[in-house]
Amino acid sequence: MGTYLNQHVLVLNRLWQAVNVCTVRRALALLFEGHAQVVASAEDGAFQTFNFSQWRDLSQAEPHPESIHTVSFRIRVPRVILLLMFDRLPKKEVKFTRHNIFERDRNTCQYCGHVFERKDLNLDHVIPRDRGGPTSWENIVCSCVACNTRKANRTPEEAGMKLIRRPKRPKWRPFVQVQIGLPYHDSWKHFLDIAYWNVELGEEVG
Repeated sequence: MGTYLNQHVLVLNRLWQAVNVCTVRRALALLFEGHAQVVASAEDGAFQTFNFSQWRDLSQAEPHPESIHTVSFRIRVPRVILLLMFDRLPKKEVKFTRHNIFERDRNTCQYCGHVFERKDLNLDHVIPRDRGGPTSWENIVCSCVACNTRKANRTPEEAGMKLIRRPKRPKWRPFVQVQIGLPYHDSWKHFLDIAYWNVELGEEVG
């Protein structure tokens, strides 16, 4: 029972967007308090929601190997829950920070295409600042020391260099702020685009 209680449950807001991950223990408490419902797929592939008493009745009627036994009843471990009182979304702007630029460019020099430790990367203004180049998502890229030195205070064209990709503002996506590589249950797949783990940028650092 203890191992199940500490496993992960995907949390959806009222718009059915993944916003968090909690433990089974917390999910059952939210369910019992009437703050959430269990989301489970039916045989036809559609999703149904269950309140606490409905989920408990289903757990009795259709015993499941992933169940928790209490003194008076058995209840199936929920894998996805829907919050009834919560529709706040993560911020829609990805913060313009040094950390997030490294994340966007994946620690890769945007001129030579090699991956470096962050300490060995600079932030380069594609169009130099003294030419009116803005400090913005669209004009800042990661650059290794060698490429940065070679480019100096010139445009890439003037330096005979090419960007491997045009810098852009990262797109916001609904995202679950959990560690990359967190094991997840098969039932989460419908609600999570795995690309989220790689696309959304982390919180500001430093």
